[in-house]
Amino acid sequence: MKKKAEKTVFVCSSCGSSYPKWQGRCPACLEWNTLEEEKELPKSSGFAQMRSISAKPTPLAEVSAMEAIRFPTGLIEFDQVLGGGLVQGSLVLIGGQPGVGKSTLLLQITRALETNETSCLYVSGEESEPQIKLRALRMGISGKSLWLFAESSLEAILNACENLKPKVMILDSIQTIRSLELQSVPGSIAQIRDCTYKILEFAKSRDLTVLIVGHITKDGELAGPKLLEHMVDTVLQFEGDKQHYFRILRSIKNRFGATDEVSVFEMKEGGLFPVENPASYFMAEASLASGSAVSVLLEGSQPFLVEVQALVTDNHFTYPRRTAMGLDLNRLHLLLAVLERHAGLQLGQYDACVNLAGGIKAADPALDLAICAALYSSFNEKVLPKGVLFLGEVGLGGEVRMPSRLDLRVRTAIRQGIVRFVLPKRAMVSLGKVDGVDFIGVQTVQEALHVQWED
Repeated sequence: MKKKAEKTVFVCSSCGSSYPKWQGRCPACLEWNTLEEEKELPKSSGFAQMRSISAKPTPLAEVSAMEAIRFPTGLIEFDQVLGGGLVQGSLVLIGGQPGVGKSTLLLQITRALETNETSCLYVSGEESEPQIKLRALRMGISGKSLWLFAESSLEAILNACENLKPKVMILDSIQTIRSLELQSVPGSIAQIRDCTYKILEFAKSRDLTVLIVGHITKDGELAGPKLLEHMVDTVLQFEGDKQHYFRILRSIKNRFGATDEVSVFEMKEGGLFPVENPASYFMAEASLASGSAVSVLLEGSQPFLVEVQALVTDNHFTYPRRTAMGLDLNRLHLLLAVLERHAGLQLGQYDACVNLAGGIKAADPALDLAICAALYSSFNEKVLPKGVLFLGEVGLGGEVRMPSRLDLRVRTAIRQGIVRFVLPKRAMVSLGKVDGVDFIGVQTVQEALHVQWED
């Protein structure tokens, strides 16, 4: 009797839709080159289907409310992003670029958990146990309540976790874990989906908290199916430029807290250390040359003072060059067009470069007015007055609009010594008067660029 040939399907890594044959573009999410081949999973038995059919819905009034049981890790900045600490029985996914410090952060969490006598199992599918030990010694981690397990088999990991019964399990990373029930390679869509689902069931049934490391693609998205982000309870993004020391941990999804919290760390030889005054961290080496303007960037609920640097130079080629570091290049093109149309700057024959000092990246429209001021300052070779800060979004008509959370930005800047603000005229009513602080309200970008040199 001939054995039936195994059927294959093509699954979209972006939305999870499956098709019988390969296509260049997924008809569901319209993404290109996202279909990957995998073997079709066997259908569930009739008994399993009957069990799901026999389940009955429950009225909301009869459902018992249970508060999430939290326990702090001891790393205050990490707990702040989570909303107060880890939730018992939750799955937390941490993504970030290679070398940004994800494994270092997780080891520091184990050190903080050790202080609270919380047992932890650290599973690594990428490093050996001696490698992890060396890094732990460098960071001063004794590991009295920490177990290491260099394994990639999901069945062996769950079996070890069942025997040890830790309170927290760390998986580094989900792309290296594979289930023996599937024949696909680790990191494939089927493996990531199946392994995450089994870990989810295991953790929820035993109140086990699981921290999962996820790789990211070259586009900055988490590798694997989008279903991975939907299955977990919390998604954290660990960002930073490897050429700079700072790292930003932000919450993208959190079922047990807000998603507007961020924490700033500084990478040193002994690990990651929290920044004591993150609001002024990126202003430590602010320049006083022409083309430099100060603004307030808002990352979640954390404001930062940032220096916007601009350089306008003569163009010796056919086409002028536009360069944006840390900012959206299309946003720079838009602001240059507004300056030419509404501020009278003839920039068509000049190269324009804009940079956010410190290597930080941002898409906050509140920086628009500072970018325009920096470009104007460089074009006219005039240094902006010391202690002046620019806040406001610039529209296509040259109008200056209100940024979000203006009161929080202004209070933070005042604490850092800023005494003069150029901001939208609408803000004058809500801010009122502050002793020793001068608020200059403007309606257009042209008015903002000319009022800054008047005393």
